Amino acid sequence: MLSVRFWGVRGSIPCPGPDTFIFGGNTTCLEIRAGKNLVVIDAGTGIRSLGDQLLDRNYFPSPVDADLFITHTHWDHIMGFPMFAPLYIPQAKLRIRGPVSSDGDTLETIIGTQLSYKFWPVRQSELSAKIEYDQIKETTLDLGDNFKVTTKYLNHPILCLGYRFEYMGKSIVTAYDHEPFRNLFPTDPSDPSYDEDAAREGEDAAREENEKICNFMKGADLLIHDTQFTAREYEKHLGWGHSSFEAAVENARSAGVKKLVLFHHDPNRTDKQLEDLEKNFLNAVTGIEIIMAREGLTVNA
Repeated sequence: MLSVRFWGVRGSIPCPGPDTFIFGGNTTCLEIRAGKNLVVIDAGTGIRSLGDQLLDRNYFPSPVDADLFITHTHWDHIMGFPMFAPLYIPQAKLRIRGPVSSDGDTLETIIGTQLSYKFWPVRQSELSAKIEYDQIKETTLDLGDNFKVTTKYLNHPILCLGYRFEYMGKSIVTAYDHEPFRNLFPTDPSDPSYDEDAAREGEDAAREENEKICNFMKGADLLIHDTQFTAREYEKHLGWGHSSFEAAVENARSAGVKKLVLFHHDPNRTDKQLEDLEKNFLNAVTGIEIIMAREGLTVNA
């Protein structure tokens, strides 16, 4: 069985409190199970609770042996790393993979910067777990036991990877933090900067990149998609690297996705607002199962 459990569903910053109790206030962290394989995606603040569960012998009876995939190194996606309990257990084995877009810095350096006395009482060199770091690009990796992952660059201000996990004929795709590609050149002939060739090439390039994203998602049993904004909000946040609910639904339709999970909630979005949005899309969308991500939720592919 291929399944995902949500430990953190927010973007940007943790937002615990009475208005986020139902859906949760922790930043992104996913747990994927494929047979005996354990994969963690992102080390937002949700990873703390996951780590505590992994050390509970009633929940996970064997020593922790996991692949941790980082979508990108923005703060909300790595800030929980120092509080991931398996880091401090000698029997734990962790393979940490992700992209890096900062010249001269390795993935190990960026994540390890948190583990210095300026920010944290334990240094990186003092961690007990056996840890390997691997900087990856667009590729396909064999994780063993007929389990593989394919990566795809998304549209975000720094290098960010989407992941497609496939196991026993089932697939889970992540597409966050991601914004639809758009033409960056002026398209209005009255604009002083308008250039017909540039405008046409810009349209072609945006369409081709969006088609690549659609092909990456194609036929997925489960798509976890960025929905930080509504369509109206998105128009005020062009270039921020996030999508709208409406864009997520359109991508899921175009790609023939079976289940769509709305994810990476804006930290200012209250439980009531998310419940209203969930009802609206459940009533408006047919042919796709729509799910609003919330902490503690487990979904099978």
